[in-house]
Amino acid sequence: HGPQKGGADKALGRSRGGLTTKIHLLTNELGLPLDFLITGGQVNDCTQAIELLGQHKAEAVRADKGYDVDAILEHVEAMGAKAVIPSKRNRKVQREYDKDLYKQRNRIERCFSKLKCFRRFATRYEKSKACFKALVALACAWICLQLYVDTA
Repeated sequence: HGPQKGGADKALGRSRGGLTTKIHLLTNELGLPLDFLITGGQVNDCTQAIELLGQHKAEAVRADKGYDVDAILEHVEAMGAKAVIPSKRNRKVQREYDKDLYKQRNRIERCFSKLKCFRRFATRYEKSKACFKALVALACAWICLQLYVDTA
């Protein structure tokens, strides 16, 4: 196989920790995965948010300060959703946000914790982006299917 043009298949990106990948994840209000993107580890989270939100519908979008970007806030407003994103410290006009709703943001962290139970996910054995993306999709599907499987 020849080299990929434009680096479209690159699963690894260079960051301070070395060669890494980053999973940008969107969950529902229950913390179940809805959609994800995979990029190199050096890619900033907020650069993927609008693409990830896409045409999804929501009453509120909860995210941390890293997503306090005007373009994201405008996109969330255009969706008809409420932005529950704290303002960055350097923002001249601090925005108000619902602190009770923000407490539910930990659901995405819980989803990542469930994903890390998959050994191949946690250790990132797959070298190609396509294989790793397939593994993440499979792990996300498994998490959602557990709602319907009686394990007792």
